[in-house]
Amino acid sequence: MREVDLGSGRALLIKEHGEFSAMAHKCPHYGAPLVKGVLSKGHVRCPWHGACFNIATGDLEDFPGLDSLPTFQVRVEKDKVIIRANKQALQSQKRSKPMARCSAVINSSTGFSHVLIIGSGPAGLVCAETLRQEGFTDRIVMCTKDRHPPYDRPKLSKSLESTAEQLRLRSVDFLQDHDIELLVDKEAVAIDVKTRSVTFEDGLRMEYKKLFIATGSKPKPMVYNGKDVRNVFHLRTPEDANSIARLANNKNAVIVGTSYVGMEVAAALTDKAHSVSIIGIESVPFKKALGEKVGKAMMKLFEVNRVKFYMLNEVSEMIGQHGQLKEVVLKSGKVLRADVCVIGAGSIPATDFVKQSGIHMDSRGFITVNKMMQTNADGVFAGGDVVVFPFQPRNNKKVNIPHWQMAHVHGRVAALSMLGRPPDLKTVPYFWSAMFGKTIRYAGYGDGFDDVIIQGDLDELRFVAFYTRGEEVVAVASMNYDPIVSRVAEVLGSGKTIRKRDVEMLARLGKTGDISWLIDKGSQ
Repeated sequence: MREVDLGSGRALLIKEHGEFSAMAHKCPHYGAPLVKGVLSKGHVRCPWHGACFNIATGDLEDFPGLDSLPTFQVRVEKDKVIIRANKQALQSQKRSKPMARCSAVINSSTGFSHVLIIGSGPAGLVCAETLRQEGFTDRIVMCTKDRHPPYDRPKLSKSLESTAEQLRLRSVDFLQDHDIELLVDKEAVAIDVKTRSVTFEDGLRMEYKKLFIATGSKPKPMVYNGKDVRNVFHLRTPEDANSIARLANNKNAVIVGTSYVGMEVAAALTDKAHSVSIIGIESVPFKKALGEKVGKAMMKLFEVNRVKFYMLNEVSEMIGQHGQLKEVVLKSGKVLRADVCVIGAGSIPATDFVKQSGIHMDSRGFITVNKMMQTNADGVFAGGDVVVFPFQPRNNKKVNIPHWQMAHVHGRVAALSMLGRPPDLKTVPYFWSAMFGKTIRYAGYGDGFDDVIIQGDLDELRFVAFYTRGEEVVAVASMNYDPIVSRVAEVLGSGKTIRKRDVEMLARLGKTGDISWLIDKGSQ
């Protein structure tokens, strides 16, 4: 792969099996240079977040992101490769797949939709767009309790001053142009599967032919005294993020919980706040997800940036003055000065409105679905953070994977299942987190890992961590070693097994980030 300058823009020139092709050179998700990605079996995988694009068509084949890439004509004349490209496509670097329009005559006040989607996150949005891309011409209504059109929620904790407009995934005009009706400030309160209807908090009742539940998660409740004190936030909206940034300016910020959201907020506040403190119930942040060694290295990065940790601790009380937060009291007795507090202590599925419906849920409140994202109720599908679904690499064990990328996949699978042509749920979970200008990338499903093999230098935050169960690698995390995570995702996605002993041998040889073994002989 080579990036080439065509005068009015750049293109990615690809040669695979002797055949040339050319397409846009940037991933439309966050602008990653695809030349640094992974070329394999007719597609390029983004080095940053794992999105895949077909090199012949430019079509998006795996997520995250919504847009595909423009492709350009290539011909070879007398040892010269000539690319013919549209100037506008070169400059935009992305394209939307063609979508059908709604052909049904619709009165917008009609309380019926052929497809009703609850939730406007990536699962709901991809479901709606996929239906239109696949030629669906009946009514689609997407309802959200949010007051904004769909926006990039993972950026909230990394960029606290961003507005909903800056974060938006699709404009209202885009949705209208493709006949995807969006109802904001609409919170679902009940589902009746017998009458195929959903009731909303404002009294609206809508009937459906097909229903997709994609309401995501909500903050896990926390028990402490002083719940009426102001300036204590759960980060849910752009307004929350903006308020946190404003209130923390030259003041004392306290973060409760070492979730990714909590830690990202803490990192984002260090150059604004007078002080940043983190309270966590574990001994080390990220211990469960990334292991103790990686967790300690991340903790050190925060401490170098003036963040104080109070681990193995919990909040007992929030104390206010004139109703506004002044102190956070810990169960250990320690009292922290605080002008703003952000609670990032984990989440639970937002499924309260499903409880009386007869739709099957597990003991934790997750909706159970099959590989087609179908629930036990006829015509009802669910996806994203709210579901447990059969995960093929773990022998179809029902798992919950609350990743932004996975929600996209669920939306597509649900849409195609509604149309009677369910695809195989083939994807490798992919996750990322950014703190202090550094990004940790993660691919696979490491839940229940029993060992971590580290290659590289944790102190320098230049490493690759392989997570194993038994003799098999089940997940990988890295910092400053692109595109190793995308390469591992490619191998895992092809159905191959990466053996623990191969990884251990390379760690002993000091060959950190060497991915040739995955390309050539990667375990068979």
